[in-house]
Amino acid sequence: MSAVLSGRSTDDDPAFPSAVTYDAATSNRRLQRARALVRRATGKDLYPEPEQLRTFAEDMFRTDPVAERFVDEVYGTLGPEAARALLDKALTDGLDSIENPPPALVELFEEFETVPDWVDPELIAEGEEIWRRWGTGLFSVAGGITLEMYTEAAVAKPLSLAGGYAGDNALRRFLETSRFWIDVSQPGALLTPGSAGRATAMRVRVMHVWVRRTVAKHPEWDVERWGEPISQSYQLLTLLGGSVVPASALWLTGVQTTPREIRVLLHYQRYLGHLLGVRTQWFPETIADSLRHAQSGPGSRADPVATARRDAHRDTAPGLPDVPPTAREGDVSPPGELAPLAVLGAPGGVRPRQGAATLTSRPCRRARDRRMPRFCLRNPRD
Repeated sequence: MSAVLSGRSTDDDPAFPSAVTYDAATSNRRLQRARALVRRATGKDLYPEPEQLRTFAEDMFRTDPVAERFVDEVYGTLGPEAARALLDKALTDGLDSIENPPPALVELFEEFETVPDWVDPELIAEGEEIWRRWGTGLFSVAGGITLEMYTEAAVAKPLSLAGGYAGDNALRRFLETSRFWIDVSQPGALLTPGSAGRATAMRVRVMHVWVRRTVAKHPEWDVERWGEPISQSYQLLTLLGGSVVPASALWLTGVQTTPREIRVLLHYQRYLGHLLGVRTQWFPETIADSLRHAQSGPGSRADPVATARRDAHRDTAPGLPDVPPTAREGDVSPPGELAPLAVLGAPGGVRPRQGAATLTSRPCRRARDRRMPRFCLRNPRD
């Protein structure tokens, strides 16, 4: 994989999959003007640093080799039923309860059970509490985020090829995801050995391997075009979809999450990602960087979206005419839907197109400061 990556990217030129038209989107004149305006008004940029973009592009071609080796060696040797039973026993009773465990299982659990040095248990517990406080509001916001993300080709195509959202599967999948959110937000869910939250995270991690392989071997999947299915980068975007994005959206409904709490959620989501096998080269620690990073990947709403829509239509309404495509090859969806919020300091903040005079006017600043907190860049404990 490293040899392939070296051919895709250099230090100066982040090489995204070909369907991610980030360069074309950011060269859009309207966005260039907005970017210059925001720089003059705030001294901050709308988009990530070049090094962050480079690693994000590389991580679109990276997956989860440890979990994949476990599936190859354990599922391949014992068969699905026996392998699942072995995994469940290790999750429930611990790896020590298994006599002569397979090396791939040992490797998987050594990684899974090792708590990284950067983890702060108090922040993890607080992150779990914030998710519980949001309650079912999180489900509603996450459902809306899902609709937006599933217009992205690299996300919609795997679902189409794996049949994840066809017919009755759509509701079942959403309910399973809601169950996952509940499990991982119970008190002590992420750090207590044998907890339902940790077990659910591991099962999702292994499930991702099977989905990834089902999609990757499909003749319609093009790695050069979309990267690896369920790549490290898109899993990172999912983690941001459980922290900064819902916190910003819930502000609009009156559910207030402070800037410090949002930074706590970033810490909590980072460790949840660790349990899920997310090993990105860089993880945003500030709210501003998170919102900028959310714009790094999506940049194309090309033909795979229409294909996914047609596939789902065929499954749910066989015999009826196909849904006509509404997206064309090369259509560009410019990044910037969330990034302006990062540099302006608040969820729902003033958009760049409203002008520097509006951004810097005293009435605007007063109104903004009354309505919502500033996005600070300090440590979560601040």
